[in-house]
Amino acid sequence: MRCYARNFFRWIVAAVLILCYTLLILLWQVDVPRNQVSQWSQSKDGVASVVNAKTREFFQERSPRSLQNLEHENQNFILRIPAQVTTAKDNLNTTLSTNLNDLFISVKTTKNFHQSRLNVILQTWFVLAREQTYFFTDADDAVYSSRTRGHFINTNCSSSHNRKALCCKMSVEFDAFLDSSKKWFCHFDDDNYVNVPRLVKLLQTYNPQEDWYLGKPSIRSPLEIISRYDKQKNISFWFATGGAGFCISRALALKMLPIASGGKFISIGEKIRLPDDVTMGYIIEHILQKKLTVVDLFHSHFEPMKFLKQESFVDQISFSYSRFGHEMNVLKIDGFDEKVDPTRFLSLHCHLFPNFSFCPS
Repeated sequence: MRCYARNFFRWIVAAVLILCYTLLILLWQVDVPRNQVSQWSQSKDGVASVVNAKTREFFQERSPRSLQNLEHENQNFILRIPAQVTTAKDNLNTTLSTNLNDLFISVKTTKNFHQSRLNVILQTWFVLAREQTYFFTDADDAVYSSRTRGHFINTNCSSSHNRKALCCKMSVEFDAFLDSSKKWFCHFDDDNYVNVPRLVKLLQTYNPQEDWYLGKPSIRSPLEIISRYDKQKNISFWFATGGAGFCISRALALKMLPIASGGKFISIGEKIRLPDDVTMGYIIEHILQKKLTVVDLFHSHFEPMKFLKQESFVDQISFSYSRFGHEMNVLKIDGFDEKVDPTRFLSLHCHLFPNFSFCPS
């Protein structure tokens, strides 16, 4: 009898322990910390799983996450996004008003263009968004790191202009935005002039808690490609050209997180064999089925700049320039001599902001 009672007591204790352990597991699954949202990644079967990762240091110079763990990626684009990601909300302000501090502005550049392209940016529009603008390049440069007060990020990507190098930089830009607490991710190239006040005014008309992909295509019809992963089907989608700039709301970026963060952006670009801005459009329009909102106020070097009217400059968001042989594709604007201001960005800046010290009185 005594032996039977002892065994019965042991079974009761074991049952209680199992019940407690089960309750702990259930509580842990319900209360997943919000900061683990950035640790979801795609497993082999397309279902998100948690991976072990150290806490990411903001803008730590390293081999970019874009180059890590590519072998673990899903081999098709039929993605099931976990509810924990799609319902996640960042600590955004409850009001819909957007100000300059809500922007994360990235500028893609390369070591070959540091001196020839960045000087005019640092002298003009960068001054208006010094704390919000970061340059993403492919080499250390102490001079420009100092001039930008440390907002000069070596991505460790290749300095070539092929699609993998471009996607590598875009991947690091996107991850850097995710690491920030900003509401809007706005990408530009190093041949863009950004009318910062007009950009802020535009974003004030959109809710960053909703899905927004703002930009301007450089083609007249959707891009059509043959999917290598969906029975050779033809697919079509729009994309905002990176040469004009584009903006993505944080809500949309969070939906992109399990698809494009931590190196997946590069892999998708390689799979569809297209550059960074096209890959961005593919992810947003084709995979996530979110449409591009066309904003005609963005302008790239693909457009003839001389046809923009000077009286409309104050209403435009971005401008560009390019050279075709001996001919420059630049704004037609009065101001500095062309030898002093070949890009016309100095003249444009003084037209928009005449109180700057270098502007003629």
